Amino acid sequence: MRIDLLTREYPPEVYGGAGVHVAELTRGLRRLADVQVRCLGTARTEPGVDAYEPPARLAAADAALGFLGADAAMAADCAGTDVVHSHTWYANMAGNLASLLHGVPHIMTLHSLEPLRPWKAEQLGGGYALSCWMERTAAQSASALIAVSAAMRDDILRVYPDVDPERVHVIHNGIDPEAYRPDPRPDALERYGIDPDLPIVLFVGRVTRQKGLPHLLRAAFGLRSDVQLVLCCGQPDTPEIAAEVAELVEELRTVRDGVFRIDGMLDQDSVRQLLTHATVFVCPSVYEPMGIVNLEAMACGTPVVASAVGGIPEVVDDGVTGLLVAFEARDDATGEPVDPDKFAAGLAEAVNDLIEDRGRAAALGAAGRARAVEHFSWDKVAERTLEVYREAVSAHRV
Repeated sequence: MRIDLLTREYPPEVYGGAGVHVAELTRGLRRLADVQVRCLGTARTEPGVDAYEPPARLAAADAALGFLGADAAMAADCAGTDVVHSHTWYANMAGNLASLLHGVPHIMTLHSLEPLRPWKAEQLGGGYALSCWMERTAAQSASALIAVSAAMRDDILRVYPDVDPERVHVIHNGIDPEAYRPDPRPDALERYGIDPDLPIVLFVGRVTRQKGLPHLLRAAFGLRSDVQLVLCCGQPDTPEIAAEVAELVEELRTVRDGVFRIDGMLDQDSVRQLLTHATVFVCPSVYEPMGIVNLEAMACGTPVVASAVGGIPEVVDDGVTGLLVAFEARDDATGEPVDPDKFAAGLAEAVNDLIEDRGRAAALGAAGRARAVEHFSWDKVAERTLEVYREAVSAHRV
């Protein structure tokens, strides 16, 4: 069987969980089948990987339109495949077009849903309406959809009620327990001047409304005075969220020491060491279909404090591998909490509880490592995904 994986992100251009997912899924599937990766961005040197740029004539057009142009070229090159599998709206239309053009099943993995990320309208403008259309059109016609959590499956069926529930499968994200494991080396801490003898509260994520960093920064005003807050920040989505986070960081620094901001994508060794040395990892997301970063923290033996949203409760076992903080979203489609102060206070209370009870924190961390290794494996993800392909191919031939 030949499988064409269609994606925006692929190493070395990876900036989020979807990119990690595709990279790991590719490695797993290549042990089982013939896999061709088609990604967006600059040319890759890895065999079996082709990259596509938006057409030059669309360089000045809306970015979403440029991605649609690249999708058309990607779809044309899928001739001869048995199945196409797209990831995120950037590549969903490539899968949809390839399916129609070549008469093969299209599988979609939904890592998030565009209609549930309304804050992207300030980032994409009219392109947000286009990205929503691309995702919806592909989802409604795909042979099968893969949700990264049960909560995500519920969201898919609620947002896209025309989708047949029988076509929606749940396959959780995985973790490489060798890549993410306890790593006590102090190199990363020394590089950034972090004191290994003081408590460390760590955030790793993009600067976007979805990841809830402003809520963590407001919670940090209520953390114990000896806590170091380490923020590993990806590229901001918009100037507005960048300015809000920068202002909160500077305000926080006026009342406490030990606030470290590390911008840009870190290498895996550095992330692993920071996760290992962290007393607590915090995931304050307001929307999170799964959250690979929580698995990464757990695999490094670190307890997690996270908002109880989306698929996070399927990963973080409350009171066993971490602590979940109640979250009630407003009904205005922004995804923001009804009571931001209450949410921030809940984050601070959960973090302080683990800082003050280091024995409990260590026990939760050890349980997290065991859960990550036992229940979340990329090999299992690849095997279950291949089963979905085979079912779709068989049904397509009938």
